[in-house]
Amino acid sequence: MPVKNSAKAWFHLPGLFEFYELYRRFLPLYREHREYFYDWCEIGSIYGAPHDAIWSGGRISDGTADPEEVRALMRNYGISARLTFSNSLLQPEHLHDPACNALCRLFSEGVPQTPGRYDASDLKQQTHPGAASEAGSPAPTAADRSEGAAPAPKNGVIVSSDLLVDYLQAHYPKLYLISSTTKVLTDFTNLHHELARPEFRFVVPDFRLNKALEPLATLPQSSKDKIEFLCNECCWFGCRDRKACYKAVSRIALGIPGPEHHCAAPHAAEGYRFSKAMENPGFISIDDIRNVYLPMGFSQFKIEGRGLGSALILEFLLYYLTRPEYQIHVREALYLDNMLDLF
Repeated sequence: MPVKNSAKAWFHLPGLFEFYELYRRFLPLYREHREYFYDWCEIGSIYGAPHDAIWSGGRISDGTADPEEVRALMRNYGISARLTFSNSLLQPEHLHDPACNALCRLFSEGVPQTPGRYDASDLKQQTHPGAASEAGSPAPTAADRSEGAAPAPKNGVIVSSDLLVDYLQAHYPKLYLISSTTKVLTDFTNLHHELARPEFRFVVPDFRLNKALEPLATLPQSSKDKIEFLCNECCWFGCRDRKACYKAVSRIALGIPGPEHHCAAPHAAEGYRFSKAMENPGFISIDDIRNVYLPMGFSQFKIEGRGLGSALILEFLLYYLTRPEYQIHVREALYLDNMLDLF
């Protein structure tokens, strides 16, 4: 079934803080040379977390970009910023963390904060020597912050803990919520329940439901609009330890001692390889999106990669967003940028 002319695929990209410098250079290219990129796709959001945010989960983050600069970049390009706060082990005492609350205050408004709303001293990573003030990492110019800026988008939070869901709804109602793939929703009954929860704008099921096309086709359009498929997961399709892996990451973020998780999947020692992800039964290719998912009424697609390198993120941007005949132009523009370290 061919893709409908009006159908759009919205991609949710990794590395809001982790790959700020890459997006700092990629997004102008995306805006100025839209002909390089598929006209049926858009960037829906960029997600991530700073390196020391205790609410973070999913992956150990090393993002050190200045949150003010990150917000300015996203606002300029009209792209939603998503805070990855998917820690599943949060307790009531963790909800008062000053750094995570400061981030929520900052990103809950798409327009510049009024005086007193945001205290940079609350953000511990601001004093990190590797932050965006590092030599060779130019801060956004006045043009970045204002000239040609798109309408300020709403920002969101990716969550796993219901405790945090309730807290965010009470304290930061302007932030929309996304149900995290770290919940490992592999059962359709559980997925139906999650989709029915009004507090979530989007729900990311486990990648092993990606190809369950018959039951997916029976969903009403309102549910199809909420599902966000994880396209490029490299995790072993038969893995039974996925929740244990995510819990181990949550413990590390909170500084809680516990057993170290060792992945027992075949070929785990090789790490992430995009070629291996493409062989995964749950992999969603660019042709799948155009010829299967968009015609079925699905439009939201997540790309993983916060814990990878910027060279791999570039490969994802080339594969999912860029027309083949222009991929060399995008590569050259970024590879020849002496200020960007891709390796």
